[in-house]
Amino acid sequence: MELKLLEVGQNTELLSSCRISLILGVYTSDNLLDTFCNVARKVLDVKTSIIGFHTEPYIWYSCPRGFRGLHAPQDVSIPAYLLQADVIDCLHPAYAELSDYLKSLGVMHQRLVAFNLKSGQGDSLGQVVFFDDQTDLFDQEDIATVKQFAESLVNRIKLNQEHNNLKELYEQQCAQNFSKTKFFQIIAHDLRAPFHGLLGFSEVLAQERDTLDESSIQSIADYLYDNAQATYNLLESLLTWAMAEGGRFVYHPINYELKQSSKIVCSVLKSLALKKKIELIDNIPEDIKVHADINMITSVLQNLVSNALKFTPVDQGGKVILAAEMEGEQVKITIQDTGLGMTEEQMQNLFKPTLGVSVRGTAEEKGAGLGLVLCKRFIDLNHGQISVNSKEGRGTIFTVYLPMVTNDHQALVLEDLQAEQS
Repeated sequence: MELKLLEVGQNTELLSSCRISLILGVYTSDNLLDTFCNVARKVLDVKTSIIGFHTEPYIWYSCPRGFRGLHAPQDVSIPAYLLQADVIDCLHPAYAELSDYLKSLGVMHQRLVAFNLKSGQGDSLGQVVFFDDQTDLFDQEDIATVKQFAESLVNRIKLNQEHNNLKELYEQQCAQNFSKTKFFQIIAHDLRAPFHGLLGFSEVLAQERDTLDESSIQSIADYLYDNAQATYNLLESLLTWAMAEGGRFVYHPINYELKQSSKIVCSVLKSLALKKKIELIDNIPEDIKVHADINMITSVLQNLVSNALKFTPVDQGGKVILAAEMEGEQVKITIQDTGLGMTEEQMQNLFKPTLGVSVRGTAEEKGAGLGLVLCKRFIDLNHGQISVNSKEGRGTIFTVYLPMVTNDHQALVLEDLQAEQS
């Protein structure tokens, strides 16, 4: 069992998991790890050093000839005494044991001194070991100086971590603000047109009713109803989104039979399927259970099935199929249709709040264009994933992954659900 030397930048496919090392610029010209090791070696008058962190797969080797990476085998474990001690030098009772341990890893030396990189709370982040083939003892004052220097390195790590966390929070806030801006654009875009239509035809009906025959009046009435319904759906979606973004939705996960959601959805959308002569098939097994918010998941399924019906042609023997199965520790749900399908560009922008996302269905159905954005939001809240696969002219498959039940005794039966909702 030995450490394997490798070049930085080559065969370092696990570098992304070295969060602390990356924070210190290990892969850049401003390499604080190498700087620390160089300065500390000069203080100690030692030739080589290795430094590593417990959560990372690489150990870093620093010497006058350069800075390299060491790939640590998975079975390398840090001795307990090294985790507990601040400094181990020749005066420490565990010195001989540590020396033998490092030699077994291929770190040959005549002398060494090891420093534990501890945080202010006493937690060990990693270790740094200085060694060479000299026989002179390390000066105790020099050891004390490097110990303080190591503490400053740990403080720098903590500050950089806090900075990165704040940066991530800032970027998340910017993304949320961008999303809100997009939704306001959608409000302005999608509400203006239907209201113009409502106002215009209402004016015609009010001022020219005497000149209109029954057929014209009926056409205007149908138009007004369709536009009012579409506008109402848009406002309802916007309200739902606003509640989700404002944290007014209470995420209440329970273990329940997924069939309860699919029965509700199929019951609500049965009339639309019959009207378009589309076969709506519920193939979700009775025994599939998920750990999720039942109201959110029911809303997601209803939106996905409604979209599938919307974009499946009338009178062409179309099908919309709901199915579910266990896959590892998750439940895989699919909503498949034989509809119009989508382009690659449409799929890429499907869950983004963009203008012009509302597309008329095969029976001229209207949509607000916000449903799938809300679906993504609800699935994220339930610690799941949602994706889409589609081919133009052949249909679409939406796939949703949700956590499986955590405790079977918590599962609700239909009677309990009805009692809770009443």
